Amino acid sequence: MENESNIIYFITGNVNKFEEVSKIFLKEDINHELLQKDIETVEIQADNIKDVALFKLNSVKEKIKGSFFIEDAGFFVDLPLNGFPGVYSSYVMKTIGNEGILDLIHDFNNTKAHFSAVIALYYEPLNEIYTFEGEVIGKVSQAIRGNHGFGFDPIFIPDEFPENTFAELTMSEKNSISHRSKALNKLILFLKENPIKK
Repeated sequence: MENESNIIYFITGNVNKFEEVSKIFLKEDINHELLQKDIETVEIQADNIKDVALFKLNSVKEKIKGSFFIEDAGFFVDLPLNGFPGVYSSYVMKTIGNEGILDLIHDFNNTKAHFSAVIALYYEPLNEIYTFEGEVIGKVSQAIRGNHGFGFDPIFIPDEFPENTFAELTMSEKNSISHRSKALNKLILFLKENPIKK
């Protein structure tokens, strides 16, 4: 195992998220070893994902030694649902799921939707907190399609793959365009520009 100072923890209980993030991480030449740590965070209801992510980060800051990050994401149906479920995505997925979202939409010809992700990082070498954001734009599928991914992936069609939902893409295809990968690439760039001093 590498020196403990080289470890960076991804705080999540979601193995799918960790797999997506670790696949991107492993491709990069950065002096950090990524490990998953499942610690319960405190989630608030806020107007935007960034506030939720920062609150989650601070809620576990005293429980972790070293550098770590959390990621929070939301699915926003801009038309016709005015951005719902947005910051309530996790709760809505647990309660009404993909079927419930589709039941709320009557005209699928003009839907607009996006996923947003925010990564909040505590970087021990600089003793600072940083945030990195990513977004992918698309529309809502009329039906639940695909067996990959998780969450609202089976009903989101990204503009870059207009024939496929996120859940019909390979992980490599999804990672090439996703909100999570865009935020993560900004985090990775930051780590490259701020290496650990030996």
